[in-house]
Amino acid sequence: MGTGTRPTALVTGASSGLGECFARTLAATGYDLVLVARGRSSLERLGLELEQQHGTASEVMAADLADAAQLDGVAERLRTGDPVDVVVNNAGFGHYGRFVDLAVDGEAGQVTVNALAVLVLSHAALGAMVRRGSGSLLNVASIAGFAPTPHSATYSATKSFVIFLSEALHDEVAPRGVHVTVLCPGFTRTDFQQRAGVRTDRLPSFAWSDAQSVVDHGLAALERNQAVCVPGALNKITAASPRFAPRGLVRRISAQVMRRMES
Repeated sequence: MGTGTRPTALVTGASSGLGECFARTLAATGYDLVLVARGRSSLERLGLELEQQHGTASEVMAADLADAAQLDGVAERLRTGDPVDVVVNNAGFGHYGRFVDLAVDGEAGQVTVNALAVLVLSHAALGAMVRRGSGSLLNVASIAGFAPTPHSATYSATKSFVIFLSEALHDEVAPRGVHVTVLCPGFTRTDFQQRAGVRTDRLPSFAWSDAQSVVDHGLAALERNQAVCVPGALNKITAASPRFAPRGLVRRISAQVMRRMES
């Protein structure tokens, strides 16, 4: 794919939520796209719409990143396919509730998609970018990754992994002309909460961000090669607080917030 004149961006989890917003925003700013998600039909509809609106050429890759073979197929596209200028590792999901009450397969699936897939695709993307001496990688984490979070134990642990990995990669590849940013949004109004089985009406409106704002902040931070991007003043305070508060207090506050979100 590719026109030869337009840059290309690959977005995982592109069929809905933040991923779809990333795809739409990148298309509007002149990128061709590689759209990755499990549902081919939704990706094809999005690709057709973006072609009609912006002249975007979209390559559709229907892939479940929890499946090793399908994950490797996306990685191989990054390693050996036409150059990809921007990679957005956005795919992920969460489960809320007491760890012992949740199905272990679902928790293991979070580790695979939220952490392992990010590692594999980051490795593939950066290998190609470092060889070229250019490129940008945006990994989507969460402010949940800054603190251990009872009732969201696995999710917060996977996002902590993404934050630490991305920060280290930022420093490794910056001298090679490659950008790496980790985006850490707070509560964002997408379909993520509905799929995770949480209530969106139990937190005040000021605690929520809209998807477009989060995407704009993330892409702007990536452009200037900012290592960590936490959009919003309240989220910045939330992300910084665990550094100074007693760990036990941090866990209790996190647990209270999560219990309010449970259906």
